[in-house]
Amino acid sequence: MPSIYQLKPRFQALLRPLAHGLGRWGVTANMVTATAVVLSAVVGGAMLLFPREPRVLLAMPVWLFLRMALNAIDGMMARELGMMSKKGAILNELGDVLSDTFLYLPLAALGEGNLWAGVVFTILAALTEFAGVTGQAVCGERQYQGPMGKSDRAFLVGLVTLVTAFAPALANNWRWVFWAGSLLAAVTVLNRCRAALRKANGV
Repeated sequence: MPSIYQLKPRFQALLRPLAHGLGRWGVTANMVTATAVVLSAVVGGAMLLFPREPRVLLAMPVWLFLRMALNAIDGMMARELGMMSKKGAILNELGDVLSDTFLYLPLAALGEGNLWAGVVFTILAALTEFAGVTGQAVCGERQYQGPMGKSDRAFLVGLVTLVTAFAPALANNWRWVFWAGSLLAAVTVLNRCRAALRKANGV
């Protein structure tokens, strides 16, 4: 199924000069990954401390875009600048799940009736990444199928928080967006598992 992830090659092409420049300045891929996790915690904490503050809500879509850029940059640095390592692979996978949790779980506390929908969305976000990594164990390749991969989640949450910054009352209806996103995330888990099994079986 289609996913925003399919646009990644074009996004990477735009960021490649920056990634190589950071490498020349002594920045490592792991440093970029760790920075993304720390700043995700900062943005998520701000959401809890200043709920419905328009400036904080606007910070969410901005940071989600920057985080996607950092994710693309650390991957290119690892592959193209000889920075790949087992430690980096672990940090990258755990970092994605931690960043998602730091960013999305606080949203469950905002607005009325969003708690369980937000919690389920956050859990399924983690499961989609787990399903992708499981594919590596089953068939030797990480799986990136949609329709609700990492980039898709970022787009969804970024759009919702952007609109809510200008219409705060919409926060009380986030649960419907989270439930819809959770359903698509569950489909994503199934798609990734099925794709891994098909490849493992040579289908």
